[in-house]
Amino acid sequence: MDTHVLSLRMDSELFERLRGHAARRGMSVQDYVVRTMIRDDFDQRFQTAVEETEKFYGDEECGAAGAGDVRDETAPAAQDGAVNGAARPT
Repeated sequence: MDTHVLSLRMDSELFERLRGHAARRGMSVQDYVVRTMIRDDFDQRFQTAVEETEKFYGDEECGAAGAGDVRDETAPAAQDGAVNGAARPT
């Protein structure tokens, strides 16, 4: 893999926040920033792929927004935090 060097200047407050985030994960600031950038790049590429898929298949009535939502609308709603009709422990 070919690598390049990127140098950036940031204010000390931002650097200290990044150092704290990195320390909690046992990482250097450089590794933390690179991983964050990789994650953001993945999110953008994934979103582009989703948009391309939606263009290919068209905008269907029951598209991805409803996928996986199988709640029976005629069933009574769970009360007091109960899940799937189960009683909530006290």
